[in-house]
Amino acid sequence: MKKGEIVTGTVEEIRFPDKGTVHTEEGTVTVKGVLPGEKIEARVTKKHGQGRAEAALTRVLEKSPLECEPPCADFGRCGGCTFMNLPYEETLKLKASMVKKLLDSACQDASGWGLTGGPDFGGIRPSPEPFEYRNKMEFTFGDEYKDGPLSVGQHRKGGFYDILTVENCRIVDADFRAVLTATRNFYAPYYAEGKISYYHRMRHEGYLRHLLIRKAAKTGEILIDIVTSTQEEHEDLLHAWAQKLLSLPLSGTIRGILHTKNDSPADAVKNEGTEILFGKEEFTEELLGLSFRITPFSFFQTNSRGAEVLYRTVKEYLQGLMVSADGSSGKPVVFDLYTGTGTIAQLVAPAAKKVIGVEIVEEAVEAARENAERNGLTNCEFIAGDVLKKIDEIEERPDVIILDPPRDGIHPKALPKILAYKVPYILYISCKPTSLSRDIAGFASSGYRPLKAVCVDMFPWTSSVETVCLFSRL
Repeated sequence: MKKGEIVTGTVEEIRFPDKGTVHTEEGTVTVKGVLPGEKIEARVTKKHGQGRAEAALTRVLEKSPLECEPPCADFGRCGGCTFMNLPYEETLKLKASMVKKLLDSACQDASGWGLTGGPDFGGIRPSPEPFEYRNKMEFTFGDEYKDGPLSVGQHRKGGFYDILTVENCRIVDADFRAVLTATRNFYAPYYAEGKISYYHRMRHEGYLRHLLIRKAAKTGEILIDIVTSTQEEHEDLLHAWAQKLLSLPLSGTIRGILHTKNDSPADAVKNEGTEILFGKEEFTEELLGLSFRITPFSFFQTNSRGAEVLYRTVKEYLQGLMVSADGSSGKPVVFDLYTGTGTIAQLVAPAAKKVIGVEIVEEAVEAARENAERNGLTNCEFIAGDVLKKIDEIEERPDVIILDPPRDGIHPKALPKILAYKVPYILYISCKPTSLSRDIAGFASSGYRPLKAVCVDMFPWTSSVETVCLFSRL
C-alpha cells in the first residue's frame, strides 16, 4: 500500500475509541468514523510497515446492517456524538466489546508478570437516560462558515474553526437548547453590526468565547456562565443578556448567571476572574441521598443519573472489602486519590474509619470539604495537591485505595508509590480505558491482578465509556 492509494473493504471490528479494522488484498487498514459491517472506500494516509496502514474514509459503498436513522438532525455535521446512527443497544455492545479487547490484550501483554487472563468482565451497564442526560455543556462562539453569521454551539466534525449552533442537540434537555438559542439570537444582531466580536482561535482576537451551562438533574437548578476575553467592554450588553435569559420559560430554575474573563490562548474555559450578573455562583445536586454544592468550574460527573449507576457499582465492588487490612479494627482507612469534589469519598465514608481524599484542583477540594460538612460526615479529610507529592506527606496508611484519575490516567511516577502500600484491594475507576489498560502491567509487576471489571455508559452516543476494575494482591 502506498500513501494516497484508494482501498476498499468491509469493516470487521471497531477498536477503542472508534478505529475500524478493514482487511484488504493489500493488507490491514485502520479507518476512523466507520461502523461494523460497512463496506467502505478509503484513502491511505499513513503506512505502518508491511501490510498495515491508516486511511481516511472517502465513501460508504454499502451501509452497515446495524445502521439506523440518527435521531439528531445535526449528527454527522457536529463533532459531539460518534455512534448516534446505531440503536442504543448496539452502542452498548460495541463499547463493551472494545473495552474487553483492551483489557484482555493488556493482560496478555503482562503475562510475564503472572497474569493468566483478563478480569471477570461484567459487560456494560446502560445510562438510565440515553437522551438529555448531560448536566454540563461548554458551547463555543464562532461562525458556521467564514464571515458567516454568529453561531454558538459545537465544533463541526473534523473542523477546528467552524461552529454549529446545535439547537437540535439530543444529549441536553430543552432548557439548554433554549438558553443556547436565546444567547445566539441576542448577540447575533450586535455581531452583524460590528458592535461585538467572537474570539478567533487562530488570531487570538475577539470577545465572545464560550457559553457554559450546568443544570442539576435532581434539583433542576441552572448555572449559566458567559466566558469572554478582556479585549472589549460590554457591561451593559452582559446585563441585558442576563435579563433576557431570566425571562425564558424554563422547566428548571436559574440559580445564577455569571461572566468569566479568560485571556488564555488555549481553546478551553479558564477562570481568570468571575463576576455575578444574577443570583449565586453555585447550585446544588443530589446523588444517592447526598447533597453536593457545585460551582462553575468544579468537577462533577456530567451525567447525574448515570453517576448514580457508577457509584452504586463502586459500592457493590467494595462490598465485603471495607475492612482493615490486618483485620484488627474493623473499618478501614480509605485513600480516595484524584477525589475531585469528594463524591466517592463521601459515599464510602459511612463504612470507613477514615477517608482521605487527594485532589490537585484547590477549588474542588474546598467544595469537597463543604459537601462533607453539608452531609454531616466527620471522617473525611481532603488534601489539595498533586497525588505524586502528597502521598509522601500522609502519615496514615491505607487499607483500601480508590483511584479515579483524569483521562490521561495515573502519573507513571505516582503509580509505584501507590502500589508500594501493598493494600489487598485497589479499585480503579477510569474514564479512558486505554489509560487503565496501560497501567495493568504496573499493577501486575507489583503482584496485583484484575479480579473483575464492568463498564458504565456515562456518555451515550459517544465513544467514551467509564470502566470500573477491581485489583487484588491476595
